[in-house]
Amino acid sequence: MAAEEKIIQGYRHIAYKQQEKFTGGEMLERSSNFYSWLEARRSVRHFSEKAVSEEVIQKIILSAGTAPSGADKQPWSFCAVSNPELKIKIRNAAEEEEQENYKGRMSERWLKDLEVLGTNTNKEFLEIAPWLIVAFKKVYELDEKQVKRKNYYVNESVGIACGMLISAIHNAGLVTLTHTPSPMNFLAGLLQRPKNERAYLLLPVGHPSSEAYVPDIRRKKLQEISDFYM
Repeated sequence: MAAEEKIIQGYRHIAYKQQEKFTGGEMLERSSNFYSWLEARRSVRHFSEKAVSEEVIQKIILSAGTAPSGADKQPWSFCAVSNPELKIKIRNAAEEEEQENYKGRMSERWLKDLEVLGTNTNKEFLEIAPWLIVAFKKVYELDEKQVKRKNYYVNESVGIACGMLISAIHNAGLVTLTHTPSPMNFLAGLLQRPKNERAYLLLPVGHPSSEAYVPDIRRKKLQEISDFYM
């Protein structure tokens, strides 16, 4: 039996405890079920005002925080907003940026590609959804003396964490939408974030409204997104 801990390069490591072991058939069944479950996930723009407990949001954020990261720096912060006045300010600022995007920042091709999704400058979901989760990336760390410490693979690490965040939201029976008003500097100002943080993603979180509609689109097939080298 392996030792419970081991010193590697001067640092303590603990034995990995595999939670469960499955047969080949069980792995196939579980992976198929997981795919079917995730395939049902959709980005939703029509939210209900139905409340979601703070504890649920806490567990969702903790799940995102289990993501791997460059040199284990965990270069992310997640701000959960339920304050109605603050949500209104975020909506107003986001719509102001979106109006500029639709008026000229976005190309004609980009606008054409967005038509099928039914998007526009109205972002009422930022006000209606009971929670907004704003993901920030820490471009560097600041120690107790405000000295900069380098983070590694920040965008990749935060991207993985956000993917796990979205899965955790779906797992809780809730819906979300990945919203990226560009630029997003206003979020750091409104939430009074430290100077080493940059807004990465804005996600409204809640229950779908009783009349929620999503675009009738298809996801790419396996052969369109993968190649196998056997």
